[in-house]
Amino acid sequence: MIPRRPLVLASLLCPGAQCRGELPPQRYDYGYQLYQEDDDRIRIEAHYVRGEIDFDDATSFRFQWLNDAISGSSPTGALPGSIQPFYSNLEDVRTGILGALARQFGDHRVELEISRSKEQDYLSRGFALSDTLELNQKNTTISYGVNYLDDLVTVRGLGERQKYEYDWFTGVSQVIDKDTLVSANLTLGYTDGYLNDPYKVVQRTDIVTLPDGLGGTIDIPVDNIYRENRPDSRFRQVLQLEARRYIEPADGVLDAVLRLSHDDYGVFSQTVQLEWRHSVGENFQVVPFVRFYHQNAASFYVNSLDGLPIGTPPANPNGSGINYSADYRLSSFNALSGGVRLRYQFNDIFSATAAYERYVMSGSGSRSDRSPDQAYASASIWSVGIAAEF
Repeated sequence: MIPRRPLVLASLLCPGAQCRGELPPQRYDYGYQLYQEDDDRIRIEAHYVRGEIDFDDATSFRFQWLNDAISGSSPTGALPGSIQPFYSNLEDVRTGILGALARQFGDHRVELEISRSKEQDYLSRGFALSDTLELNQKNTTISYGVNYLDDLVTVRGLGERQKYEYDWFTGVSQVIDKDTLVSANLTLGYTDGYLNDPYKVVQRTDIVTLPDGLGGTIDIPVDNIYRENRPDSRFRQVLQLEARRYIEPADGVLDAVLRLSHDDYGVFSQTVQLEWRHSVGENFQVVPFVRFYHQNAASFYVNSLDGLPIGTPPANPNGSGINYSADYRLSSFNALSGGVRLRYQFNDIFSATAAYERYVMSGSGSRSDRSPDQAYASASIWSVGIAAEF
């Protein structure tokens, strides 16, 4: 049933083809992905359906439907060994839909994209407008555009909070010769509003003074937890450089990516990725890949609030005052992943894909900049898909 709706849309937007008994070129694919962290932590099952229709040489439409089911447990930010729970259980379903209409105007191809994503406590609405310009007999491609997201976060005990995200991006790709392609992309992004994670906390050892029954008092340390307090804005810059080279003696393509990211949280990250695309026969492709990621800790990352001069932490943090978070994703860590993707072309219409990836995180840097070892995740990721093009 899924492919029928785009076919109806195609006939409505392209009546000439309908009258001639023709259908415009179309592509559809279905995919399933399972993300499973070790020790029965986070488990995510994702289904997606994507499609694209070329109404004519100048106009196309694409769409995507996504459904994620998440369950398991995640670190709260509390320290291991305390009376506070180190993990919290979670369960949620996300449903998202995206549609984009593109139109060719001379050497320019302009695309408008609209998206919506809904979870139990999170609603995201967005749009993107982009332009792609081909120059130098299509050997040079320049792209640029803007993204906008309007998010609504429901925080337990606090009600609804707004978050806004603005991105500006530009990029250029250049054909060097018949075997080599290079590209560079720059993204500038600004986010403001409620940027805390409502499920993350920070621990502090508070002293409770009680009478000792002998006319004196006794101090008892108690581990309490408080909501994190991130800044209410974030400015980030991302530069990605990529090079692809066909190596004729090995009959394969080497793809190398370097990604540098920085933000005013004080996080600077580097990603290096290599993949090798190799064809086996006419219909089978094998793509092994490896990726390494490193980031330093955010300037306000802490393992606990002990020693911070903040008095009683606010019950409703709004980004003002001293910022703090014990989220392991803001700590200093390394991540190494690798795997293989497979693709098989059955005939002129149908193809299938499968992939496996192993992902491992580990803390780095000083003990004050990294989370407890138990916080970092290791995961296996399986993906399968089937596609049709006609």
